[in-house]
Amino acid sequence: MGESHRERERREHVRAHALKIHPWLCARCGRDFSSGKDLHGLTVHHRDHNHDNNPPDGSNWELLCLYCHENEHSRREVAEAYEGAAPEAQAPHTTYQPFADLDALLKNRK
Repeated sequence: MGESHRERERREHVRAHALKIHPWLCARCGRDFSSGKDLHGLTVHHRDHNHDNNPPDGSNWELLCLYCHENEHSRREVAEAYEGAAPEAQAPHTTYQPFADLDALLKNRK
């Protein structure tokens, strides 16, 4: 049996177990999959992003729809990209002050 075949079987086992112990709802957006229709759109997300951490109680898993799962991983990639960035790249500084002259304008109205 090839390594990729074993990996696919492991993922299917994790998915089957997660579907048994968790409600068939997306943990982020609440989309309901309980009818069984489109159940393939419900994925298992590892909260700590470690696919080898599969406790039998499912505490490291949450079921997410395809869209929320993709969003979760995209957010993580963006956060990781900014981790090594210079501080000025992490928090852009602006000089725009939208209320700078508001006090003067209000005083002129009186």
